[in-house]
Amino acid sequence: MNDTPVTLIAAFTIHDTETYALYAKGFFPLLKKHGGSFITFDDAAVTLEGTHPGARLVMFRFPSETAARRWYNDPEYQKLSEHRRASTDANFLTMVHETLPQP
Repeated sequence: MNDTPVTLIAAFTIHDTETYALYAKGFFPLLKKHGGSFITFDDAAVTLEGTHPGARLVMFRFPSETAARRWYNDPEYQKLSEHRRASTDANFLTMVHETLPQP
């Protein structure tokens, strides 16, 4: 497992805003619990090449892949994510490893 910092990128379309709000309310405390930090979200991202991945793009970061996997596998997060799964059409949730500067 790679323990460099990672950025997670999610792309999805929200079809039930009330149920999604339940997910959003619980997301930030669990992100913080696992050492994560929120970067940004965009409901109007511009795709310059390829197929647009969804209506909302969200980016957040963890200090390591281990921390990201602990967050994702946390039973509390998995229970909370049922709201996201019920209220969105997800295109992807991708983990990107950061490249460390070479000496």
